[in-house]
Amino acid sequence: MGEHRTSEPVNGFVGVDQGVANLAVTSDGAVLPGPALSGPIHGNGHVRTLRERRHRQRRRLQAKGTPAARRVLRRLSGREHRMMTDLNHQISKYVVREAERTGQGIALEELQGIRGRVRAHRLQRRTLHNWAFAQQIAFTRYKAERAGVAFMLVDPAYTSQACPDCGYVARANRPARGRFVCTGCGLAGHADHIAARNIAARGVTGWAAVNQPHATGLPSARRDRESKPPASAGGS
Repeated sequence: MGEHRTSEPVNGFVGVDQGVANLAVTSDGAVLPGPALSGPIHGNGHVRTLRERRHRQRRRLQAKGTPAARRVLRRLSGREHRMMTDLNHQISKYVVREAERTGQGIALEELQGIRGRVRAHRLQRRTLHNWAFAQQIAFTRYKAERAGVAFMLVDPAYTSQACPDCGYVARANRPARGRFVCTGCGLAGHADHIAARNIAARGVTGWAAVNQPHATGLPSARRDRESKPPASAGGS
C-alpha cells in the first residue's frame, strides 16, 4: 500500500466539539448522531435514554450478585460497547466525508483535559466519563489519514467560553449549560456550536504554524534546522 497524500485544507477546517448532551457538533452545524447518520439511532435523546435504561438494569443486576446476574451484566456491557463503537464509526465517517467533500481539514480537541472542560449535571457524569472520546478521535484520525484529509488536535482551553467573532473570553458568556451569549459583542448561539467554531479556527492556526513559513518571511523552525550547515569537527 502506498502512502496517503494529505490535501491542503483550502477551505479551512471543520471543528468537532465532543460532549454529553450532544456526542458531536460540527462548526458547520451538524449535530451527531442525527438524521445524517445511518442505522437505527438517529438522535442523542435516544442514546441517552438507552444508556440510562441500561444503567438501571446494571444497578439491579449488581444488587443481586448471582452468577446468572453477572452473566447478564457481561452481555449488557458488550452491547453497550458495540453501540458506542458503531456510533463513533458513523460519526467519524460522516465528519471525514464532509471534510473531503468541502475541501476542509478536521480539528478536534486534544484529549487531555477534555473531560474537565465539559460541564455536566450529576446524572450525566457517568455518560461523560464512560463515553469513548479517545475512540472517536482515533477513528477520525485514521479515516482522515486514509482519505488524505488534514487532521489537527487543538488546545481545548476556553473553547466554550471564547467568542469566535470578537475573541472575548469570560465565564459569563455561558449563562446556561447549552447557551452562549458573548458579553462583549452580543453574539448568541448554542454553546456546542460556538465551541466547534473555536476549534475550527484553532485548526487553521495550528495547521499554518506547523506547515507554513512564518508571515515575516523567516523560515519555519523545521526548515531552519534543515538549512543549517553541519558543525565542523574542529570547531571555529
